[in-house]
Amino acid sequence: MRKRQKLYLLIGIALLAAFCIWTALIQFVDVQNVGVNETKIGLATFNTWFFNLTGSNMTLYTITDWLGLVPILVCICFGFLGLVQLIRRRSLFKVDSDILILGVYYIVVIVCYLVFEVIPINYRPILINGYMEASYPSSTTLLVLSVMPTLKYQVDKRVINKPVRTGTSVFVIGFSMFVVIGRLVSGVHWITDIMGSVLLSASLFKFYELFGIITSEKKEKQVEEKRNGIQ
Repeated sequence: MRKRQKLYLLIGIALLAAFCIWTALIQFVDVQNVGVNETKIGLATFNTWFFNLTGSNMTLYTITDWLGLVPILVCICFGFLGLVQLIRRRSLFKVDSDILILGVYYIVVIVCYLVFEVIPINYRPILINGYMEASYPSSTTLLVLSVMPTLKYQVDKRVINKPVRTGTSVFVIGFSMFVVIGRLVSGVHWITDIMGSVLLSASLFKFYELFGIITSEKKEKQVEEKRNGIQ
């Protein structure tokens, strides 16, 4: 394994370990009955301090909730690209390897999303439409920070036009920051929920980048060997 691959692997593992430790801290450190209906919340002093600082803003919550559809649209677009390649090339193995990896990556993200919906670590600081909802990690934040960087990654890889690449980067960064900050200050999540999502999504994306690098370097090696063979 080359140095760059090792670096990405170590970063991914470190971020995943940090997420696991963070999750454990939320379960066992400073746990108090300060949530809705006196539910237990870890790191309660820190969480309640930030919640009291920002309060809740349902308008901002609604806006960021609808913006959560954007990463889903990104997934659909790349899924459609993979389907078109499959139909035209008539073989799954002839679909671009990075698109196949992207599909697997999106499935992993969705599984993580669903797992924490089914197994709630804690609940939101406020009721949503009169109901208690799982809060950790922030699912919208996880979706945005896991999927939107793949848009920049794919555009940088497939598009030569520099203004398009720059515009995509600005959009991805600006959009992601707005949604994450919006979820944070809207008061529908504890601050630890957002921080957990940042750690998990960063870890997942780093592993995606790792497999992308491995695939690209393998393809380059095959092209080079073929060229040398012809010569």
